[in-house]
Amino acid sequence: MTDAEELRSRTRRLLAEHPPATTGRTDFLKARFDAGLAWVHYPVGLGGLDAPRALQAVVDAELAAADAPDNDPRRIGIGLGMAAPTLLAYGSEEVKSRFLRPLWVGEEVWCQLFSEPGAGSDLAALGTRAVRDGDEWVIDGQKVWTSSAHVARWAILIARTDPEAPKHRGITYFVCDMTDPGVEVRPLRQITGEAEFNEVFLTGVRIPDAHRLGEVGDGWRVAQTTLMNERVSIGGARIPREGGMIGKLATTWRERPELRTHDLHRRLLDLWVDAEVARLTGERLRQQLVAGQPGPEGSAMKLGFARLNQAISGLEVELLGDEGLLYGEWEMRRPELVDFTGRDAGYRYLRSKGNSIEGGTSEVLLNIVAERVLGLPPEPRNDKDVAWKDLAR
Repeated sequence: MTDAEELRSRTRRLLAEHPPATTGRTDFLKARFDAGLAWVHYPVGLGGLDAPRALQAVVDAELAAADAPDNDPRRIGIGLGMAAPTLLAYGSEEVKSRFLRPLWVGEEVWCQLFSEPGAGSDLAALGTRAVRDGDEWVIDGQKVWTSSAHVARWAILIARTDPEAPKHRGITYFVCDMTDPGVEVRPLRQITGEAEFNEVFLTGVRIPDAHRLGEVGDGWRVAQTTLMNERVSIGGARIPREGGMIGKLATTWRERPELRTHDLHRRLLDLWVDAEVARLTGERLRQQLVAGQPGPEGSAMKLGFARLNQAISGLEVELLGDEGLLYGEWEMRRPELVDFTGRDAGYRYLRSKGNSIEGGTSEVLLNIVAERVLGLPPEPRNDKDVAWKDLAR
């Protein structure tokens, strides 16, 4: 499938057979998936048509013009941006058939069980154990900073299966059922007052071997697929010109002339240009993705995303003066998504502080860019060949 006109015809046929105005949202999304118009570059039968990724824009334009419902990608971003590419690359046919449709439709929310209290920036130091018991694995450990764990049905999980191996080996990748009685989710209240993050305790959680992705002990390689896609999904989201947080700042500038100063104007122009450069760089990165899997360039995009968000939100608070010190509410809530543009300036300022931590800290991403993009000498790693069980803790 390489023909744009054929894709338009298929999309119009979907709209004719399932009119958005009279078809339930979930029913329409299921029909779209079954027609291969969910993500057209995926295989036939898994929501796609084996078409070039670039042709997705043809489908999306037709559906947007018809006011068709989307799958609320902000709510299911972890599933779409991180779990799905990994399931596609490493899952069995049974796993892909079972999980991809309800994931894309939004019937099942996903979360990511990677970071631990002692393994955040140094993720390979993770200590959650997975011990084989026949056709199942028994998981014990703790995960932290888990977005959406409180609403998730499934999780992508990495755990240590061989403590005798060096830390980057002896890790295995699983799909974890968040409804297992051994899974306990506790909220982590953030600087915003809310708790979209969680800590997750795993006690005797049983995972069938059929829900393992990749080979035993090869989980670090599988996890790289997830992490590279994660950084692209965080830092490279498609937005229109003057969209996102720069749009909120520019709107305030235009509507509140009494707040303006020459210095603020100069700084706003600098950030506007930076935001536009980031947007165009993201477009270029997505075009590169058409040819294959994401590379370390996504780390640079995510690094820039964090810096830009923090700078924009800081200038917005400064522009508003005393008003910028106000904060809408401090109610303890457990939201399903992060809404930067639908909240006030105070929320944006506080929440953006987490952008340089989540999805890989800026310090780690600087190392990745230096070593894997710029080709600079790697940092010394004295523990590279030391068995995990012998590492100092």
